Amino acid sequence: MKNESVHPDRQQTAARVPQFTQLLSATRRGARLARLLAVEQLVAWGRPRHGEHTEAAALVVAELTANAVLHGRLEGRGFRLGLVVLPGEGLRIEVTDPRGERLPVRSPDGHGLVVVEALASGWGVRPFPPSGKTVWAEIGAKRTA
Repeated sequence: MKNESVHPDRQQTAARVPQFTQLLSATRRGARLARLLAVEQLVAWGRPRHGEHTEAAALVVAELTANAVLHGRLEGRGFRLGLVVLPGEGLRIEVTDPRGERLPVRSPDGHGLVVVEALASGWGVRPFPPSGKTVWAEIGAKRTA
């Protein structure tokens, strides 16, 4: 057996992208906790607590999780918050709920997606098999045309 100095942790560390995932209850309290956890995670990653991107992320998390609680809830099922650091100063926010058939729409009497559109460089929705969906938004990334 050849004794080689291999450091897999060093290789894996260089390729790791900072990310955070948390499953939360589909309640107003769960949505509030998601916003608080997102801010604390961003601060742990070195972002200023009251910085522009942190505050924008907190508002987007609040809107997307409120939508998950109001429109994506199924009894006994929660929602998942995901945060992924993008190159540069970007952040991807993902909220997954079990109601894949209920896609987000801009409501004339609502303001949630208007806020998301104003703060995010892009947002969208993708299926989360077998029956859910993930609504995502990117903060601080280059705007898509």
